[in-house]
Amino acid sequence: MKNPLASIKFWFLSAIVAGLVVSACSAIGVGGQSAIAAELTVFRSPTCGCCGLWIDHMEQAGFTVRDEVTEDMATVKQEYGLPQNLASCHTTIADGYVIEGHIPAADVQRLLTEKPDIAGIAVPGMPIGSPGMESGNYVEPYTVFSFTDAGETAAFAEHS
Repeated sequence: MKNPLASIKFWFLSAIVAGLVVSACSAIGVGGQSAIAAELTVFRSPTCGCCGLWIDHMEQAGFTVRDEVTEDMATVKQEYGLPQNLASCHTTIADGYVIEGHIPAADVQRLLTEKPDIAGIAVPGMPIGSPGMESGNYVEPYTVFSFTDAGETAAFAEHS
């Protein structure tokens, strides 16, 4: 004769394990990376095509993007305290951070996961091979810089 209490415990534990597996699977994003449930607000010029390609890159990585088209990017950059030497074509805001230019989604995910005490990250200019600036297999080496409100910069990530 089977023990009914043992059977109940077995099904209860099975339900808990199944719930944990479902929770873990839902936290895994594209490419096995942890998904970040963050909304990005992207400010861009209406004439910039590469900005749209970068937005596509971020959406494919699981980000929700609010696309804000503006004719006055200089004011946006000034409002968010972006150092002029780090400027690129589009400016993004997420969780209080400034994200400037063609930064790979993995670097943005790292920023939003680690939450360092900085104002943001930036890729100055528009390096060939960065997300949204692809040109075949060629990747121009570039640095993603972190910056503080005081304007201090440091290398956040290197790409080549």
